[in-house]
Amino acid sequence: MNSTLLLNSSYEPLRVISWERAITLFFLGKVEVVDSYEKDIRSVSLVMKVPSVVRLVKFAKLGTRKPPLTRINLLARDNFTCQYCERKLTKEESTIDHVVPKSKEGKTTWQNVVIACPPCNRKKGGRTPKEAKMQLKKEPCQPDWLPVLNFSIDTNLPIIWKSFLRQVR
Repeated sequence: MNSTLLLNSSYEPLRVISWERAITLFFLGKVEVVDSYEKDIRSVSLVMKVPSVVRLVKFAKLGTRKPPLTRINLLARDNFTCQYCERKLTKEESTIDHVVPKSKEGKTTWQNVVIACPPCNRKKGGRTPKEAKMQLKKEPCQPDWLPVLNFSIDTNLPIIWKSFLRQVR
């Protein structure tokens, strides 16, 4: 069946949840339904539309959680772009490069990994950018927030969701 977009009380997208979870939250009084699909769900005494977008009644503070270091988060941070030649990359053709190579005791941290195209990664090899005479386009850092939701949903999302999601540029 269909998924439901969960919004904060300020209409900011938080996550995608199952329609069953959305209905549970609705009956607990924690969300209000903003929009629904055409499909009905039925019980013995109730008929209602499947919610497509729900909004929390109370504002949920997101805190200061840092995003985990994953391939998709790294791609989002680096804007799907090689950090040496600035070539746009797909998820499949991108590689992860250690600025200070593992062979030189470089760690896998936000501050030491970047997205690179295969030719740049091969050219740099087991050297630092300075040794390879290559320049990083921007210094790698740990982000406070990433628009992972924009990258994790497919292009067949419901039309109503588009008004609540930022466009990826």
